[in-house]
Amino acid sequence: MIYWAPLLHFYQPPTQSHDVLAKICEESYRPLVKVFKEHPESRITINMCGVLTEMLGIHGYGDVVTGLRELGKSGQVEFVESAKFHAILPLIPKKEARRQIELNRLTNLSFFKNSYKPKGFFLPEMCYSDETASIVRDMGYEWVIVSGIACQGKWPMDYVPTFKLSSGAIKAFFRDDIVSNMISFKNLDANGFVSNVKGLGKGKEDVYIITAMDAETFGHHIRDWEKIFLGAVYEIIEDSEEIKVINISDLLKIFPAVKTRPPKPSSWSTTNEEIIAGNYYPLWNTPHNSVHRLQWEHMNICLEIFQEAEDKNDNDRSQLFFNTARETLDTALHSCQFWWANKGRMWNENLINKGLILQEEAVFNAYLSVANSKRRDSEKKKCYRKVIAARYIAGKIRDEILS
Repeated sequence: MIYWAPLLHFYQPPTQSHDVLAKICEESYRPLVKVFKEHPESRITINMCGVLTEMLGIHGYGDVVTGLRELGKSGQVEFVESAKFHAILPLIPKKEARRQIELNRLTNLSFFKNSYKPKGFFLPEMCYSDETASIVRDMGYEWVIVSGIACQGKWPMDYVPTFKLSSGAIKAFFRDDIVSNMISFKNLDANGFVSNVKGLGKGKEDVYIITAMDAETFGHHIRDWEKIFLGAVYEIIEDSEEIKVINISDLLKIFPAVKTRPPKPSSWSTTNEEIIAGNYYPLWNTPHNSVHRLQWEHMNICLEIFQEAEDKNDNDRSQLFFNTARETLDTALHSCQFWWANKGRMWNENLINKGLILQEEAVFNAYLSVANSKRRDSEKKKCYRKVIAARYIAGKIRDEILS
């Protein structure tokens, strides 16, 4: 038997407009729920970032949440954990990474209720590091899904890789990058996919394949792709004795765990050449990208000022500003501002600037928390010099955008 375990990643940034969210819901999210309900034999593993779950409720698309919750209750949908605001976890402090994960858990539990029982973890953009995986394991998750480019041994088709970290052993599932990208870019139709999968399993007893891509691929990026591809595949394999669709965690019941080396640091957009060069997360923090360098310089100062505010908000007024800084910093860590800062590839001046504004708001309120605390004036002045430095760097970022 060939087991196919598909995963869809649902995410929109906290800066997304209502009009764009509405368009995506009508073109992609609602049609996807409809396809799953029309095919009760379908199985799908879903990562829903908590920021999107919340936005769906606020913007009047609670029916998408309700639909997925019902599908989770029936066993068709398996939810996995992630970071609420889609932060690139290997690039932020451990404390912030843990917070992003906990916020995601609490948000999704409040919307999906008992249907939300994640065993696995989707790293935003599949950005893997051993340190991040150790955090994930320490927080109780059994497995992570990573890009195929990260595999360091025999390609796992009939076993589940497991490896040790400082927090204990964790399992890894590897996305078939080639097949996933062929689906994402409409280079493979439903019949071609089924033939391809049969070819992968030829001559073998029990094997599996994992595909993973953005949910928005279906209907939003490619019109009607949820019917033309996904629905069609479900129909073709419905009574198949060769291919069975399955949730990822169910693979643990079928295939043995085998000790392997951990995955390479990477993302689902990283090339082998970039891994060799140590440029593991190129679309979010690459050495030769001057905007990236400035963005992270600004973010690091933001984190420093926030830490000072957290260490001593010693009265009601100081606490009020700190709470605003805390909430703003959570959203300011989202990945899109860095992804859109790749000249000649992905470049959007407004989305870079929107991320910067969130960082500036976090700096503004964190400093006001310090300024209104009972700290010595000398400490407040020292903190304010960091505010001036952040303001200077923000100006340089905007100069880069405008030039």
